[in-house]
Amino acid sequence: MQTVFLELLWWLQTAAAGSGGGGGGGGGGGAAEAAGGGYSCAMQAGLMAVMMIVFYFFLIRPEQKRRKETEEMLSSIRKGTKVRTAGGILGEVVTVNEDEVVLQIAKNVRVNILRANIATVESARKAEAEKAKPSDKKGDDDKKDDDSDADEARDGA
Repeated sequence: MQTVFLELLWWLQTAAAGSGGGGGGGGGGGAAEAAGGGYSCAMQAGLMAVMMIVFYFFLIRPEQKRRKETEEMLSSIRKGTKVRTAGGILGEVVTVNEDEVVLQIAKNVRVNILRANIATVESARKAEAEKAKPSDKKGDDDKKDDDSDADEARDGA
């Protein structure tokens, strides 16, 4: 896709440069050059607008979406939630403050961490995995039915 976009930009640049008009004899050549220059400027402004739109949809918007999801995840942390920190420590939330979270990682071991250092909520990951399992089981049941149909067809033949 990147090469197609670059080819489009190259084509637009050569089209804008080629439309400037030649320096013909008389005063008409200057007017044609001025009109060609205006067209080239409009073309460059259009290209800049297209580039800004591309940057927005491929860089800025996805980053805003990730940031929003992270903020929602951090705000959903409650007492008893299992979380994994950015350092890889897995623990259960004991207390939650505005900026800090106290995790219990072993029987008598508690750790204070900054809320921003929580990478994932493990309880949510397990729930997502459990949701995915029933659909996989259903697919396996369908496969078993297909196998039994094939066996019946072989027996009947």
